[in-house]
Parts: sequence; structure tokens; C-alpha cells
Amino acid sequence: MKICFLGLDLPEGKVKYQDERVINLDKKFEAKKVTPFYAEFIKDDCQQCDGFIVSRERLWDLFILDMDKLETRRDRITDEFEKQLLTRCLEYLEKEIPLCEAGFSGEELALLRQLAPLTLKPTVITEAPPEINDAIEQVLKKAGIVFFYTADKKEVHAWPVKEDSDIVSCAAKIHSDLARGFIKAEIVRYEDLITVYNWQEARTKGLVRLVDRDYTIRAGDIIEIRFNI
Repeated sequence: MKICFLGLDLPEGKVKYQDERVINLDKKFEAKKVTPFYAEFIKDDCQQCDGFIVSRERLWDLFILDMDKLETRRDRITDEFEKQLLTRCLEYLEKEIPLCEAGFSGEELALLRQLAPLTLKPTVITEAPPEINDAIEQVLKKAGIVFFYTADKKEVHAWPVKEDSDIVSCAAKIHSDLARGFIKAEIVRYEDLITVYNWQEARTKGLVRLVDRDYTIRAGDIIEIRFNI
């Protein structure tokens, strides 16, 4: 994830997200490999990013770019639906509300995504300079991204996905074969696995659930996929 920051003193470049779950799972399993989540911070590059964190003082540096773009578009078009939508967008922006926080229908979102206003991306406005981990957390939350995990002695891995992702989509994040040959998945909650010795003890104690492809992932789920190719 690339996060553009404006008006804040944050380090540029890749930063490891200090995920307590990853840290504790690594301690528990003494894994040979650990793959945490990394965010990349970029300064003042509004186009090449996945989201924003911006100080209140610099907010209009970002908003004015959207307003200019949407006003120009609105004044050129004749389609009444789009014209009304863009007028609404401009009203939100005038009230200092980023478009990612406005409520749009599926049809409206599809149209706006074609126009690609910047603040339709996850946009965090901050009153005070955040700590680096807090900055990452705030943008992840605004983006609706949660983490599931795979964890054993070989590797502890944090996997970012959109909230309400189904288990097959999560399997595909790990490897396309896992999604293609998906049979079922074993799910254990982080807070349960951390209290027992290993997966086998979790199974013995009834802490592991066997789920089908319609299961919706929850933040903190640790998964193992059963598959057959």
C-alpha cells in the first residue's frame, strides 16, 4: 500500500507495520520466515498512491485538485444524472468531507471511479502529527482493510484483504491453486491460538472451525486451507 502524506513529518519509503499479532505469533512458533505488512510512504505525490494522510492545514492542497477537475467536468457535460452527482461531490468537498466518506450508490461509484477524484481513495485528515504505526492503522481502517494470517513453524504471514472478503478470495491471496481446488478451511481465532501450544491442541480443545466457501473472513482469523487439484 502506497500512502501519500501532506503537511506531516513522516519517513519516506517502506515501513514495516508493527502488528502485535505477527510479533506474538512469531514468538510462539519461532518461525523460519516472517512476512509482515509493509506500507510505503510517499510525499506530495497525489497520483501514485492508494490513500492519503493529510494535515488539516494542507487539506485544501488536495481538495482543490478534485474541485477543479469535477467543476470542469460538470460544466462541460449535458447528462443530468452525472451533473447532479458532480454537484453533490463539490458540496461535500466544500464542507471539507473527502469523497471516500460520502455515501454513493453502486452506479454513482462506478461513474466516479472512471473520473478518479483523489479523495475517493481512503483519505485521513489528521489534527496532530501521528505516530507512524498509527498513520498506517488509520489509512487501513479508512480503506476497509483487515488482516488474516497463516502461522506455523515455517512461516508467519500477515495477509491484507478487504472487509467481508470470502474465504475463497483469501485462499487466492495465498496461492491461486488454493482457491481453484478449495474444499474447506480451518479457522482459529488469533486470541485462541495464542493460548495453546499449536494447531493440534487447538483442534483438540475445539477451538478450530471447519468452514465452507461461503465463510466471511474476520480480522484476526488464522487459516489453513484444505484443497485438491
